[in-house]
Amino acid sequence: MTTEDFKEISHTIPKSPGVYRFIDKGDTIIYVGKAKSLRSRLGSYFGSKKHMAYKTRTMVKNADHIEYTIVDTEHDALLLENTFIKKFQPRYNVNLKDGKSYAYLCIKNERFPRVFFTRRVYRDGSTYFGPYTSKHRANIILELIKKLFQLRTCKYNLSKENVEAGKFTVCLEYHIKNCQGPCVGLESEQSYNAKIDQVKNILRGNFKQVKDYLQTQMDYYAQHLEFEKAQELKEKFDVFTSYQSKSTVVSATIRDVDVFTITTSEDQAYVNYLKVINGALINTDTVELDVNLDTDEDDLLTYAIFRLREKFDSISPEVVLSKELDLGSDITVTVPQRGDKRKLLELSEKNVKYYLLQKRKQAISHQNRQTPSQRILTTLRDDLQMEDLPMHIECFDNSNIQGTNPTSSCVVFKNAKPAKRDYRHYKIKTVEGPNDFASMEEVVYRRYRRLLEEGESLPQLIIIDGGKGQLSSAVKSLNKLGITDRVTIIGIAKQLEEIFFPGDSVPLYINKKSESLKLIQHARNESHRFAINFHRQLRSKNAFGTELTEIEGVGPKTSEKLLKHFGSVNKIKTQSLTQLEEVIGKRAAIKVRNYFDQEK
Repeated sequence: MTTEDFKEISHTIPKSPGVYRFIDKGDTIIYVGKAKSLRSRLGSYFGSKKHMAYKTRTMVKNADHIEYTIVDTEHDALLLENTFIKKFQPRYNVNLKDGKSYAYLCIKNERFPRVFFTRRVYRDGSTYFGPYTSKHRANIILELIKKLFQLRTCKYNLSKENVEAGKFTVCLEYHIKNCQGPCVGLESEQSYNAKIDQVKNILRGNFKQVKDYLQTQMDYYAQHLEFEKAQELKEKFDVFTSYQSKSTVVSATIRDVDVFTITTSEDQAYVNYLKVINGALINTDTVELDVNLDTDEDDLLTYAIFRLREKFDSISPEVVLSKELDLGSDITVTVPQRGDKRKLLELSEKNVKYYLLQKRKQAISHQNRQTPSQRILTTLRDDLQMEDLPMHIECFDNSNIQGTNPTSSCVVFKNAKPAKRDYRHYKIKTVEGPNDFASMEEVVYRRYRRLLEEGESLPQLIIIDGGKGQLSSAVKSLNKLGITDRVTIIGIAKQLEEIFFPGDSVPLYINKKSESLKLIQHARNESHRFAINFHRQLRSKNAFGTELTEIEGVGPKTSEKLLKHFGSVNKIKTQSLTQLEEVIGKRAAIKVRNYFDQEK
């Protein structure tokens, strides 16, 4: 992806927090990153590359396009980034690919539940809160909970039968005041569960209930003149009130849901999907659907819902939408008006809105975008006042020295670049002596008669290397073939780089710095080079032919050996039979020696 590509879409990228993905031509995610401001962060990849790491430059070069997902906070972006990296294992991401997961706080599904830190989530009926982006912060909350509520940490099975049977006669945790001794009957299950309820309220961010509970406890200690304990409670409470655990990406109130929103244009519909598992957003996607005249939006949304759920193997029993929709008896449709599910719905709407905005901008940019070749050809078309873009150009040039070995060349340019496989060279057959005009007439006629016979396409532009005389000769051939009105033909005079049109005595002068003139000059120079090379080959071959190759039984290879060894035909004439045998063998040497002996 180039800097120019990014500039065309940069203003459509929001300044919101989010997670971005660089994707290659094979639709493979090669890098995932998070950003406090998507526009600023992505723009940093396409600014000055002077101080950018080689790996980063390579990643940007290999990227074909960018996708992004908007979230509400930088904290949410960090969590979603982790999910994407774990899932897609992008080749240019190093961190987070080691399988390490974020922290959760677990309230174990057991009698007298324990509360502990974990990185693994088991579907055993336990309650999990998180994930937390900072293990240190999670440990602070965990330690705070333990100090506030004195919960047990032992792994004993405190079933009713075991406790009533007096299986745990001594409680070490009670003696060091980690807990209040539920295993030995010193704390009731009801009292313990009341503390667990307050732990859940803390982790859910429902601070009012916790405040009421702690206020009651502090009042109790104050009434009993235990001011140190009351102050200790207040200090601990001040710590956890600064923590905000609620998040649209991680919600303790939501389990497994699928969120869908749709927006439509004249001919396309766009459906965004958010997949939420255990309260965490783990995947997102946007699909495009064709809209027909009689297509109903509800039908499109229904189709997309089942398609995306199948694609991402979703078995969520609940789907969150902005309106009621019948998806069958096994799926519950929720249309939230407030709360966490409403926030998820708004997040999905925001993502599909920016997706559509970026698609529209890319479509406009694609229409307006020109490759360098298209830009040059458009300029050439305008300069020569042609109707069609000259995608196919052919240029002719003659080459001869004092009328010997006259040749011509035809070079072909396609899409403003040389198409060397299509180059052709010609030996002049019908012209005697140095006659450029007649040679040009012959070659142009032979070239386009063959194209017409073979059913090949004609070029949009023909360039003749020469002035009005060569141009007029070429036009004669086009008139004979009846194709004058099907092509544009011009001549270019070398001295002043004048452009001549048939029947117009006034030349056209194109700006010397113009890309269109440079293309014409390139074609002219290429045709001249190609013609000269072919002419030299013929001269060399004919030079051999006048002497050595006229000897019966002596071919080009034998002639070449002799010339390389002795340097010239005159020196070969002076060599003895023995000297010739050493180079070309006895039989050929006898023929060469006899031939030159007869000339004496």
